[in-house]
Amino acid sequence: MEKRRLGSGGLEVSAIGFGCMGMSFSYGPAADRGEMISLLHAAVDRGVTFFDTAEVYGPYTNEDLVGEALEPFRGRVVIATKFGFRLKPNGEPGWLGLDSRPEQIRRVAEAALQRLRIETIDLFYQHRVDPEVPIEEVAGAVGRLIEEGKVRHFGLSEAGAATIRRAHAVQPVAALQSEYSLWTRNHESEILPTVRELGIGFVAYSPLGKGFLTGKIDEKTEFDSADFRNILPRFTPEARKANQSLVDLLTEIAAARGATPAQIALAWLLAREPWIVPIPGTRRLDRLEENLGASAIRLTADDLREIGEATARIDLLGTRYPEHIEKMTGR
Repeated sequence: MEKRRLGSGGLEVSAIGFGCMGMSFSYGPAADRGEMISLLHAAVDRGVTFFDTAEVYGPYTNEDLVGEALEPFRGRVVIATKFGFRLKPNGEPGWLGLDSRPEQIRRVAEAALQRLRIETIDLFYQHRVDPEVPIEEVAGAVGRLIEEGKVRHFGLSEAGAATIRRAHAVQPVAALQSEYSLWTRNHESEILPTVRELGIGFVAYSPLGKGFLTGKIDEKTEFDSADFRNILPRFTPEARKANQSLVDLLTEIAAARGATPAQIALAWLLAREPWIVPIPGTRRLDRLEENLGASAIRLTADDLREIGEATARIDLLGTRYPEHIEKMTGR
């Protein structure tokens, strides 16, 4: 698979990565561990070298899964994980708030190294910006971990432009990870120009709109009671019905190119900039292969303009997160 560089520090990853969260968190009960390990092995076999996890996914269980699955491939893969939440005691699901104090960052890093079975975290993101801790202190804390060889690269997630600049001035930021897709394009006016100027890579999570852009979800779809899409305003039956026009458009474009809606959605991201890396997640081998097939689709400038203009005319219903989560983004 084609490789891409994130940041100016030499971090090279596969053009399409793998978001591991859904294997054990947010999308219903955790999947069978053995099956997920086999799927991660299949991803490596097919050229994926970039895998994303976090301590809050579970909590802890997703890091543990990724660590076991990718242990045989040390040196061949890049593993990203995250800090920044104050978790509930005894491994209970959810979090109590944000916590990016330097001492907490160090605790999270050292625990993640054990769960991931590695000596160095390749990419260590602040999961959400903590308004109680100056970003300069956060960047400095990660910088010290880099000096000690416990972390290779520093990342931010869902940070605003001013925060990115302040952090980058203290410790170079290799990548910003934020939601980006054909139905979440709010980063295009300010964030993308900022990371382009600073030479920072952009890792697009939920590049398939949490599954909606695949065309496999409609207003009649029923989610498991443990699926977090049940609380997302954009996933109410009313919103899904209203937003179907976007999927219909993608389906039409895909049919003309012998592709699937998911592949067009991913190919659109890949064609936007050479430093954008989408990280779709899945629990199924056929979906993995479908996603990776997007890397072979070459969209022209005319294609991008047509798709961009057509989708921009569609008014989407519903915010992407409930208010209490949405307010943690873009700081």
